[in-house]
Amino acid sequence: MYLASDKRIKGLVRLMTIALRVLTLTEFYVRRKLHKTDEKLAGLYPGNPKRSTANPTTEMMLRVFRGLNMAYMEEGGAERVRVTPLSRLPATRQKP
Repeated sequence: MYLASDKRIKGLVRLMTIALRVLTLTEFYVRRKLHKTDEKLAGLYPGNPKRSTANPTTEMMLRVFRGLNMAYMEEGGAERVRVTPLSRLPATRQKP
């Protein structure tokens, strides 16, 4: 990737730093909560829905919602929101 100005480089680095912080905070919060409740998440591994983990990554958790779409429409003064149904249930909790 080529960026011509220093301002754009700084902006990209700041944006990537914020994204990394969001990823790590999400992992930290979920893992801490699972540890406190002594639970595991199942359904995160493609092709192996019964495999569970107490240390999920943010990427694994977000992959469950891939393909989910939301449409917002205004029609005759009425607002409508349509969300596509999940093809399978999101990660289910399991006691070890």
